Amino acid sequence: MASRSQIHLAAALDGAGWHPAAWREPEGAPAAGLLSAGYWLDQVRTAQAGLLDFVTIEDGFPLQSDDFAELDERTDRVRGRLDASLIAARVAPLTRNIGLVPTVTTTHTEPFHVSKTIATLDYASTGRAGWRAQVGASGHPEAALFGRRNLPRIRAADLAGPEAQARFRELFDEAADHVEVVRRLWDSWEDDAEIREAATGRFIDRDKLHYIDFEGRHFSVRGPSITPRPPQGQPPVVALAHATVPYAFAARSADIVLVTPAGPEAIAPIVGEIRAAQNAAGRGGESLLVFGEFVVFLDEDPAAAIARKERLDEAAGTPYRSDAAVFAGSPDALADELALWAQAGLDGFRLRPGTVPHDLDAIAFGLVPALQARGLFRRAYESATLRGNLGLPRPANRHTAATPA
Repeated sequence: MASRSQIHLAAALDGAGWHPAAWREPEGAPAAGLLSAGYWLDQVRTAQAGLLDFVTIEDGFPLQSDDFAELDERTDRVRGRLDASLIAARVAPLTRNIGLVPTVTTTHTEPFHVSKTIATLDYASTGRAGWRAQVGASGHPEAALFGRRNLPRIRAADLAGPEAQARFRELFDEAADHVEVVRRLWDSWEDDAEIREAATGRFIDRDKLHYIDFEGRHFSVRGPSITPRPPQGQPPVVALAHATVPYAFAARSADIVLVTPAGPEAIAPIVGEIRAAQNAAGRGGESLLVFGEFVVFLDEDPAAAIARKERLDEAAGTPYRSDAAVFAGSPDALADELALWAQAGLDGFRLRPGTVPHDLDAIAFGLVPALQARGLFRRAYESATLRGNLGLPRPANRHTAATPA
């Protein structure tokens, strides 16, 4: 767990911003900009200038919508996106220090492909890759894109019923198996498996490549990976969790869990539940960071931030709602709020800019200096790797650890 004197910060990048009307802001990027490499590079470089630990890049298979019924009715929302892992790969060689964490679903992707993609990103970024593992719970419309199985949609209102609860747990059990396979594949090459002995003609030491032989309810994977162990050994896994079942998944499988308490008084019970689940999963001695979530609308004049959000709400035709806390005000006031929430038990925060570039700029050049002035945030990167900046140790390879001296 991080020291309470310092907090971690991440930014969640999604299209023109998290408000559905963000693309209509005059200062925002034109629609074509959302599909350009330069647009995403500018955002990551802004976050890098603010010394943020990492950025997450949102992704998913359905078109962006809160409700599939809207897709044929509304034409005033952003639709369409680039692949998050490919965005991260594009910006990796043009950035430094900041972590790059694409979102990749566990529900419709193969663990072998995910392990290779994130390991490759870790090489391209020289040790700055992570993975936000996301469960796809939108049901049949999403599953129909692949045609391999039929999955009913799980809505929050349905979770009181035992059948929906069972399906919900099944998705997260599958996600836990998925992450476990990926982690084993990352370890299927020992760190020194590549030997390049020209004299003997051996490129690899075959004794240091391992079959993973994973047999579970959801996957049967032999391995090994075709990509050598990533520079970080295990790129950090990030999971967003709102309730008991996702908390248990994150406690078992993740390095960082993102939570959405309604206020500081709700933090201790959530963190306590996560720590209990972590101990139950046999990970009590491992580092597991807990980050809180905010959607932010920031201006030096708090009234301007509130008015801007209200203008966006009017353009969208409805007040903005989120699973996370929504903050509209000044960077200084947000710094005080984050300090309060951190004292309640959080290691850091992932901030979702309401609009881009305005609110991302305000995070990097307004909020960060305010936190630095309070002694709550770094003044320079401390490591070239994501694990290093998060204070997470580089884990030993499970096969190396088991090898007698």
